[in-house]
Amino acid sequence: MSSFLLYVLKRVAGYAVMIVVATSLTYFLASAFLNPRSNYESKTPRPPQESIERSLDEANLNDKTPVVERYLRWAEGVVTRGDLGITPTGDSVGRIISVRMVVSAQLLIASTVLSVLIGVALGVYTAQRQYAWQDRVTGAFASVLMVIPTVVFAILVVFVAIEINQLVGARIFFVTGMSSYDGGNPLLWLVDLVQHIFLPTLVLTVLGAVGYHLGQRTYLLDEMHADYVRTARAKGLTRRQAVRRHALRASLIPTAVSVAFSIASVFTGAVMTEKVFGIHGMGEYFINAVNGNDINGVVAVAAFGGVCTLVGALLADLFAAALDPRIKMS
Repeated sequence: MSSFLLYVLKRVAGYAVMIVVATSLTYFLASAFLNPRSNYESKTPRPPQESIERSLDEANLNDKTPVVERYLRWAEGVVTRGDLGITPTGDSVGRIISVRMVVSAQLLIASTVLSVLIGVALGVYTAQRQYAWQDRVTGAFASVLMVIPTVVFAILVVFVAIEINQLVGARIFFVTGMSSYDGGNPLLWLVDLVQHIFLPTLVLTVLGAVGYHLGQRTYLLDEMHADYVRTARAKGLTRRQAVRRHALRASLIPTAVSVAFSIASVFTGAVMTEKVFGIHGMGEYFINAVNGNDINGVVAVAAFGGVCTLVGALLADLFAAALDPRIKMS
């Protein structure tokens, strides 16, 4: 077995243990602070007590059952059947998560890729032109966008899109939902999807690119003034060659690590954007699960975030090793 494969297996095993511990802790904390019983007792008219107890037992949410017993029953379902449990309303958590995951993926993958590419490119461009007008203009725009709340920027984009639709006299942009086409034509489905996700993708891309731009600019400036870059220039390399061959590679490592570790927050952190555009993704589901005393739903989101973090940690290590040959996989 190669040292690289052995390294990956060791890392996966270690992170898997941490995911189990974190998910288990989340289960006990959610069971302590959330009260599914109140969902039934607050109904008007109030159901009979026997009906409440039966519904809680069926969902494995009855607080009269010891929490350890409920946890073991839930864990057995996850391990043996891949069953994440059911919500207080009787819906399958696994089914809801799978649908929400697809919605979030459609929205967030494109915006994440674009924000990284645009942000890193701007960071590299402005770092090599420190204090020039290009650096000052992009820095000013970035500073303004950094202090604008996501919901305010999203609403501004919606207003502009509505004005464009009215000026053109046709609906070019959709401001809510993810789709409205029910036919079987794949081309029309794709056009409809782009019309729906363009605005939220624009919001997430612009706000995400700001952070990567400022971060990459700072990282590259630090590396450009490092001793090894001065040594490279003393050996005959031009400034551009020294930056491209040495400083840029080193400055990309912290950016790559931050991107990899942001995978979990990418899926669950776009709550405001999802709310403004009426998109039912993972972020919205997590908030609804907490508000709805959905213990199994909260734990499922935590487990999903743990898996994303595991993938991100592995990608971070691989990116770092690919960018810096001094890092060895062993």
